[in-house]
Order: sequence, then structure tokens, then C-alpha cells
Amino acid sequence: MVATSPITRRAFGGAAAFLGLFGSAGALAAPAPEQPFDMVLDSNVGVKTRDGVRLATDIYRPARNGKAVAGRFPVIMERTPYGRNVASFRDITAAEKTPRFRADVARIYVSQGYVVIFQDCRGRYDSEGEFIKYLSEGADGYDTCAWIVRQPWSDGRIGTMGLSYAAHTQMALGCLNAPGLKAMFLDCGGFSNAYQGGIRQGGAFELKQVTWAYNLGLESQAAQNDPRLLAALKTVDLKAWFASMPWKRGHTPISLQPDYEAYVYEQWEHGNFDGFWKQAGIYAEGYYPTFPKVDMVHMSGWYDPYSRTATDNFVGLNKAGRAQRLILGPWTHGARSTTHSGDVEFGPTSTIDADGGGDFFSQRLKWYDRHLKGLPAKAAEPAVRLFVMGGGDGRKTAEGRLNHGGVWRSEASWPIPDRRETAFYLGADGGLRTDKPSADIAPLSYDFDPSDPVPTIGGAVTSGEPLMRGGGFDQRETEDVYGAREPFLPLEARPDVLVFQTEPLKEDVEVTGAITAELWISSDAVDTDFVVKLIDLYPPSEDYPAGYALNLTDGILRCRYRDSWEKPEMMTPGQVYRIKVEAFPTSNLFKKGHRIRLDVSSSNFPKFDVNPNTGAPEGVGLTRKVARNTVHVDATRPSHVVLPIIPRRA
Repeated sequence: MVATSPITRRAFGGAAAFLGLFGSAGALAAPAPEQPFDMVLDSNVGVKTRDGVRLATDIYRPARNGKAVAGRFPVIMERTPYGRNVASFRDITAAEKTPRFRADVARIYVSQGYVVIFQDCRGRYDSEGEFIKYLSEGADGYDTCAWIVRQPWSDGRIGTMGLSYAAHTQMALGCLNAPGLKAMFLDCGGFSNAYQGGIRQGGAFELKQVTWAYNLGLESQAAQNDPRLLAALKTVDLKAWFASMPWKRGHTPISLQPDYEAYVYEQWEHGNFDGFWKQAGIYAEGYYPTFPKVDMVHMSGWYDPYSRTATDNFVGLNKAGRAQRLILGPWTHGARSTTHSGDVEFGPTSTIDADGGGDFFSQRLKWYDRHLKGLPAKAAEPAVRLFVMGGGDGRKTAEGRLNHGGVWRSEASWPIPDRRETAFYLGADGGLRTDKPSADIAPLSYDFDPSDPVPTIGGAVTSGEPLMRGGGFDQRETEDVYGAREPFLPLEARPDVLVFQTEPLKEDVEVTGAITAELWISSDAVDTDFVVKLIDLYPPSEDYPAGYALNLTDGILRCRYRDSWEKPEMMTPGQVYRIKVEAFPTSNLFKKGHRIRLDVSSSNFPKFDVNPNTGAPEGVGLTRKVARNTVHVDATRPSHVVLPIIPRRA
């Protein structure tokens, strides 16, 4: 029934695939072994779903002397579109940078008495069916869990793990209350609401969905089975295609794979928050009240697109009475064991390995030991563990990065209870102050040309290669920035970027939490966007003579959605509206002598699609117009940003 160690491969859909009629799901978990188990693999087992599709599944089991050990064990499962039997470039530790194959990861847990399962998502690699991003994962995950609890080697307890899409698959099956689900470890994903982070944000569309589709399409079954298609895909020049926007269906960089193009456009054209966005797999918020009582870790980074997902899920499921943990580091997407993000260094203590008392894999093992086997924890686990960025000396490291530094801190809850929500008002002179403006101040206007958008320089970005990458960067154009132009000036020099900054700080100021800007705006267009970006502005130094404008977080609002996500409404040109622009959470210590800066503009490309300013339906507008956009900063229309200031603690 089971392949012997060393690991070998079996044919798809072997006899082990459907031994699902034995055993009780209520059996007790096996104790930790006196000696680590060996491991055997049953490979490419076809787990059958409710519609008859077979999902390619690798099952790693505890063994002795080359044979699977009889008995029942808790199961740890990862469902992934990235390949169930390949090396994952994020499966590293701070000490060992070589990516591990799935078998190497499985061995860590199998040796301690777990069955480990890796499964290809529908339509990916060896699994049958059509890949429709995100929307099949709830039902397929449920069916796989139902199959697992019936197996003679399963004790009925299931833990889930995985990064990014493999975190989304976890939350999807949780929303449907999959059988046997007891513990989850979500790493940078698990959509709380994909309409507000991951697919769309503030009404705008995240163009990483296009770059992801192209890059994953290269690995698709269709491309791998058709050399001519693969060769054609490799000739696609993404940079040229993005420079040629707007696009038409059938004439895009992903039109060579119509099924991928179809799901991208379905996401893009669904501008309204309708039933499409409330499906299991992309809308955990709608399932909080009925979500199973599962022990969960929500882990993300300040430069990860899923920091809001992690905090929203943590808060929402805590309110629903579930025990949760929240971990937020200074990382880009999945880079938990890396000390830098983009062009910024946070120091050797900034990794999950350094903070958690053991590498990431051993920390995750302790979580499963406690919540799948019931083993006692050696130390109390704080509900919230976060990394406060900042406090470094600001010098340039040997690797050429800004030494920003930071420290870990534990909190009892999120948002931090003693925060002080403080309004900083935008001044016509470019100031950012806690005093409200006087009455007779003229507004600030700029021309937003959709054909010349503000280029994306870092931030909460992933899957954007080769056009964009996440992390902290000096907000200055360089030849490496897509859309930048010579002479490569700082973004603040652009006429369509308004800059507001405090005086040099007289003492350190910590900002930790979500950031919200309330702006009074008007435009001569019926629809346009407003973008805000929070920046830690370093003063000039020997290493950085012009200073360093470090991006921390940003947000966007498409104005047609200013009052309702469900019922958008165009603007009346010239009329003043009060809007709210929400940025993802961050945590940063602004040092004495630094400035807190807020940039306001109307684009952030290619992170988000560019508003054509015409009011055209989402994703289909082929014409553009320049918009004259205005921000009002007087006493009756006091545009401001609300920062969660953390008071000094003894």
C-alpha cells in the first residue's frame, strides 16, 4: 500500500487512494515517539472530490525499517498551486538559506509522529480539473479533509499549514467547517476580504493578479504539455505590455492562456462589492460567526500584502470566541527568515527564527504539538507579537542598505489598547501639524495624467516580478524602477505628488496600527483616485546626503466608491467630497530629528490599475483624460491623517 523509504513514487490514483471507509475520527493522537520515526511516501494518490476530479496528493507517513507504522496519527496538510513535490524558495531558515523540498519539510513533522500531506490544487501540476484561482479551494479542501478523517492512519485531527496561496486554501476550507480541522498556521494569507486586500483595495485593482497569472501560467499543465505555447509565453514582454495599457480582452499579456485571462478579468471587472466577493475562499469575514473553533496563528509582515488580512482575521475571530495568535514582522511576503526588506535592514533579531526560540519549522512543530497532540507549552505564548521598525543608526550597511533597525514587543491584543488616535492636519505650506488650519487657506491642486502615473517604489507588493517588488525603499526613481524616467528625481519632485511633513521631531514617536487619511477633495473628472503614503523621512547624513524617504505603508481610494462599495456613484465635477483613504497597518519608531511625512497623489502604478478619470466601467475603459484634482486644507475642510501614537512606556 505504501512506498518504502527511501522515498519512491507511485502511479497516479494508486490503490491507497480510496481506502476511506475505515477507522474512527475520534481516536486519540499518538504520543511523541521515543525515537524519531523514519518516513515513507505514498505518492500521487488521487483524492476524489464531489464532482469527480482527482487531486494529486503525496502522503508522508511515520515508518520503521522501511515500513509504515500501524496506528493513527494527527495529520498536517498543505494544499498548494506551486507544486506538491518541489522545493519552495521560502522554505528556508535564517541559518540555512537553501530552499527545502517538500519531503524535507515533511520529515520534520513525520519524525515526531505526524502524517504530512501535500496536495496540488485543482488544475495545477498533476491534479485534474480547471484552475480557477481561489474559488475551488473551499470545497476541494473540505472534500480532502473528509477523505483524510476516514483513513486508517488518521486519528481524525487535522492541522493545516502553508504560505500565501497555501494560506488562502487553509482559510477557504475553514470557512466551510471542514471535518477534523483543529489547528491552522496561516503564513501571509487567508483572505479576510479579498475586495479590500489581495485582489482589490479601496476599489482599485491589484495588478499583481496579472503578473502572477503570467508567471504561474508558464508552469501550467497546458504550457508544459505544449512546447509551442510555452515558447510563445516566453516571448511575452511584460514591461512592454504594461506600457501599452489599457488592454482589451483577448489582447493582454495573458491572452495566450484564455482560462487565466478569464479569471483575471472576472476579478477586474467586478468593481462593485457584490456576491462574487462573498464566496468562500476570498471572504472569511462573512464566515466568522460560524467558523470552527480552531487554534490559529496569523502571521504576516509590514511589507506583505496580507497584513490587513492577518489583523482583520485575528480581530474578527477573537470576537467570535476563537483563540488566536498574531505575529507581525518587518518582512516582505513570506520572508520571515530574512533580515532586510527591499533596501532596508532591520538587524539580526528581526527574523522569526531569532525571535521565537528556534527556527520557523521547529516553532511551527511546537504549535502542532500543543494543539493537535495536547502537549503542554514550555512558555506562555503572547496573543500578539510585533516588530516595531526603526531606532537604527541610519547608516548604510556593507550590503548598501539603510540600517533602520527595530525591536520585538508583545501585546495583549490588537489594535493596541493604549494607542492615541492623533490627527495630523495637511497644511497649504506643506506642513503636517496637530493644530487645525485657519479658515482662509486656498486648496492645493495638481493635474493627474493617467498616461504618466506615479511609479510604484516598494511597499506591500508581491508576485510583481519583473515590474515591481516589495519592501522599504528611498522614494526616489532609479533605473531599476519600472516607469521611472531620467533624470531619476525623487517622487516628491513630481507635480502630481503633494508632500506634507512635520518639523523635525523633538522626541521619538511610535506609530503602530492602521493608518487612515480623511481628505476633502474635488475634481473636474467624474471619477479619479487618491493615494496616500506614510513615510519616515531621515535627515541628511554622510551616507545619505539628500536624506532618505522610507515608505512605510500606503492606501488608495477610487472615488466612485467613496460612500458605498456596493453602489458606486460618480462625482459631480467641482463638488467637494469628504473621503476616507485606508492604508494597511504598520509599526514604526520615528526617531528624534526625523520627520513624519504624508504624500498624496492619484496613482501608484503598477501596484494598482490606473484610473482613466472617465467613469468607464472597471477594466474596460480604453480612453483617458487628465484630471485636475484638488485637496482642501482649510478650517471647514481640514484634510488630515489619523496616526495611532503609542505612548512611552516605563
